[in-house]
Amino acid sequence: MSESPTSIVGRDHRNVGFVEAFQLTFKNYALFSGRSSRGAFWFWVLWTIIISGVLGGIDSVLFGKVGYLQGLWNLATLIPSIAISARRLHDVGRSGWWQLIGFTVIGLFVLLYWYCKPGQEQTNDFGADVEAGRA
Repeated sequence: MSESPTSIVGRDHRNVGFVEAFQLTFKNYALFSGRSSRGAFWFWVLWTIIISGVLGGIDSVLFGKVGYLQGLWNLATLIPSIAISARRLHDVGRSGWWQLIGFTVIGLFVLLYWYCKPGQEQTNDFGADVEAGRA
């Protein structure tokens, strides 16, 4: 049995690139249904950290400690971040409402575990095993 170089445990892995993750998240700005892969979710997290850091640096140079640009970025990405988190939880078979446990200390660790867990390979209650926003 030969497996393709992009397969994980006998199934084709949904590859989402760094730039594609950014585009998919904004394309699905307020889409709370469907599923998103680990790659799409973690690349989005990386994008937000990098851009927030850069804008924070620009803010400190231009405005001192006040974070106008960083605050605008955080506001602009609030809904897409909640949406992609919900789709990521759907990929592991959980409701997007589970994000609310993040308000507890223990809940943060549970969410981190679910965000790192591979998605369900079969169709689940939230849709087929495809990247949200793709045909």
